[in-house]
Amino acid sequence: MKPSSLRARLTLIILPPLLIISLIAGAWQFHNTTLRAESIFDKGLLSAAIAISRDVALSDGDAISPSTRRLLADTSGGTIFYHVFAPDGVFVTGYSTPPVLPSMAPKGATDPFYYNSVYQGENVRVLRFQDVTLVSGIAGIFNITVWQNASVRSSFVRNVLSRSFAVIAALVMSVAIVVWFGVRLGLRPLLELERAIAKRTPSELEPIRRAVPTEARGLVTTLNGLLNRVSRRISSKDEFISNAAHQLRNPMAGVLALAEAVTTAPNPQTAQKRSAELLQAAREASDLTNKLLSFERASGTDVSQTGRPMDLNQLIAHAVSTFEQNHPKASLTVTQDLPRESLFIQADQTMLQEAVLNIFSNCLVHGGPKLKRIWVTLRKSGAGAEILIQDDGIGIPEDRHIEALSRFSQAGGGPGSGLGLAIAARVMKNHGGQLSILPSPRGAKIKLSFSLLDI
Repeated sequence: MKPSSLRARLTLIILPPLLIISLIAGAWQFHNTTLRAESIFDKGLLSAAIAISRDVALSDGDAISPSTRRLLADTSGGTIFYHVFAPDGVFVTGYSTPPVLPSMAPKGATDPFYYNSVYQGENVRVLRFQDVTLVSGIAGIFNITVWQNASVRSSFVRNVLSRSFAVIAALVMSVAIVVWFGVRLGLRPLLELERAIAKRTPSELEPIRRAVPTEARGLVTTLNGLLNRVSRRISSKDEFISNAAHQLRNPMAGVLALAEAVTTAPNPQTAQKRSAELLQAAREASDLTNKLLSFERASGTDVSQTGRPMDLNQLIAHAVSTFEQNHPKASLTVTQDLPRESLFIQADQTMLQEAVLNIFSNCLVHGGPKLKRIWVTLRKSGAGAEILIQDDGIGIPEDRHIEALSRFSQAGGGPGSGLGLAIAARVMKNHGGQLSILPSPRGAKIKLSFSLLDI
């Protein structure tokens, strides 16, 4: 389970690597100290052996000098024992029995030879030193053996390591304390930012202007972007509600007036006529309400989350079939020109089909009395796809294209809510595409552009 505290999280992130580094440093220190201790104590044994060899030669084996005795008594913190015997095997001076020489020791005159052994039940470090000396008229190679208890070296290593590990432990604890309290100080700007945001009212959606650390600028920028989108979304909804209320006022007033007219009809024939007019007005109000809801739903659709791969060929075929079923009495022919290959896009099928149907309905409502045909062409264009929808009606003047795509407006007047192309344009925007009105010598020509999926 991950810690919820950022301080604890950062501490856990920093301390384990630091502990690992500390263990590696401790192991290196142990190895280095052990080698250094061996070098120091071995040099001490060699110094003692050289001093003994000199004194034996000067005193003919009778005694060693006081300075050498002091050296042997306390060299590197421990007593050094010694044994000297002549070339003929006669004991000269020192302790009577030295540690046993291992069988692997070289024979004859050699350089100083170090080995580990056991002397009177204690582990010792031993040096055999051979030197050519003249003692009491006897010349030859004298063997000088010096040794020291190995515990002296171990004690030296422990003392050095204990100090080193104490320093390392102090450093680790210091870093832990610095991290624990330093993170709190480092997070103070973020805590102040949190308090400043908490003081805002729901209507305060202005961007955050407060200075923040470099690491938090990305978070603040993202938050400002979210606040901007929320602000624009709220403004769009406010505008939509205002426009919807304005657009529904007249149809609802007409429905109310016709309903009152039905109740005051002088005879059944008039009442029936007014009832038919009331039904038509109610249908138009219902259609306007449905389109308003469709526009609002299109504004909130996130195709990246809800969309699925869809073949544009199937979309067009289904939309044409639905349009023909919904308008069986329209003397209108819809011609399809579709490629053989499948063209897939990421889409919300319901919303995209409604957008295409709105364009068809727009052609039918605003195409004029001479409208006879609608052509639907699907083609691949580079890494994308295009749907071209063209009719042979009266068309849309070029200077009215922007107006035709605006909400609650129409390029040429007439019936309808003025939402058909606006809904289609919003749906295309949510799909990462674009709706554009193209110049055409005859009729209206609308292009829908998409990005294809790599399937």
